[in-house]
Amino acid sequence: MSFFDRVATAPISWGICEVPGWGHQLSVDRVLSEMSSLGFTQTELGSLGWLPTNPTELTTALAGHRLGLLAGFVPLVLHDESEAGAAEKAAIEAAELLKAGGAVYYNTAPVMSWDWAPREDLTNAQWSRLVAGLAMVEEICDDMGLTQVVHEHVGIAVETVDDVNRLLDSSPVKFVLDTAHLALGGTDPLEFAKKNHDRVGLVHLKDMNNELAGAFTASQQGDSPISLMSSVQAGLFPALGAGDLPIAEVINTMESAGFDGWYVVEQDCAIGGAMPAEGEGPVTDVAASVDFLRGLGQF
Repeated sequence: MSFFDRVATAPISWGICEVPGWGHQLSVDRVLSEMSSLGFTQTELGSLGWLPTNPTELTTALAGHRLGLLAGFVPLVLHDESEAGAAEKAAIEAAELLKAGGAVYYNTAPVMSWDWAPREDLTNAQWSRLVAGLAMVEEICDDMGLTQVVHEHVGIAVETVDDVNRLLDSSPVKFVLDTAHLALGGTDPLEFAKKNHDRVGLVHLKDMNNELAGAFTASQQGDSPISLMSSVQAGLFPALGAGDLPIAEVINTMESAGFDGWYVVEQDCAIGGAMPAEGEGPVTDVAASVDFLRGLGQF
């Protein structure tokens, strides 16, 4: 399978997000049609409820646009012993949906609470509980033929470079190498690829504007922190090749190391102002990202 045959996309690249006030939410048919028109054959699930949660309806909706389901983002509270029962139930339900939809990857996001409370440093006991929770999810995924990958992400329990390194040392779990969320948390994505390519199960390709990222990060220490949503709306994550991250070098490193997993063009965006006309809006940035990837001739 060639490089671009292993490149998928995700609804967030079209601004589909469950956060209130994030921006216009385009219709399923429009987004799936635009995905297919750009040559994608696989997509991630996106925010729960945007695509059908009935397995038959889900596969029918995707098949109608010649798309398959690759992965799903699953937020779980794994560090809190009092939430163990709820976490296991939610983990099983997500796995059942992903398996029924034909997915390969199960993207675990260890959130602080079900309503995404702000990140706090975990105690040693909470870290132990998190590692045990990931092992629980791993068993569920193994039983259902899914590959668990932990998605480090701003605002969750695994965010900073210290979090990432501690998880590398304390659990054998695979990671989502999300170029921008690693960078926002202080981890160099290229160095991560070089040192830990054997721990990567899935790659999320996301470019980043370093100036906006610096403003976002600096603001988190003050009295008026900038929200991730407003930073995204300001252009924190531009099309691939239009930002400051070494996207091509990360891909080259992973491919040279023999990585045969999937890449996802997951360029978080938010649609403000007027609803974009057909053929306009996020699809133009995703098309630019596709052009960038196709321009990497060595792949």
